[in-house]
Amino acid sequence: MNSAGGIRRLTPLIVLVLTSVLLTTAARAALGGDVTSVQNDAVRMKGAVRSTFGAAYTVHEITAAGGSVVREYISPQGKVFAVSWHGPVLPDFQQLLGDYYADFRQGVQSRERRIRGPVVVEKPGVVIQSAGHMRNFMGRAYLTNQLPQGVTPQTIE
Repeated sequence: MNSAGGIRRLTPLIVLVLTSVLLTTAARAALGGDVTSVQNDAVRMKGAVRSTFGAAYTVHEITAAGGSVVREYISPQGKVFAVSWHGPVLPDFQQLLGDYYADFRQGVQSRERRIRGPVVVEKPGVVIQSAGHMRNFMGRAYLTNQLPQGVTPQTIE
């Protein structure tokens, strides 16, 4: 066996490993994730990122081509402590909420046969609020125990 043949056989394996690593990184793009997730979210949303830096937190605003806007609030420690959204379509909640998606899903399913109306989930450590109607959706989610000092839920818009 020559070395070129061995490399050709290894190439699919290398591609598979690299793809797995990249997908794992993208999966962290969510509430409670870290700042490295912002670029992954922008790519997935096919949007542009604009960042605003403050003393208590940084906001990375992703504007998708369709007009939806997602804001990711990053603590000084580099963690996503809150997200908000508004626009003509609902965001990918699994991507945006990460480990908290199951709480959101449970909140949606537990509503008493109501099809319309806001979804509010309040559990220890997390609040998720989603409302709106066709072409006008909005919401926010935040980790109550990770809000930086001086930041209130009203700050997250």
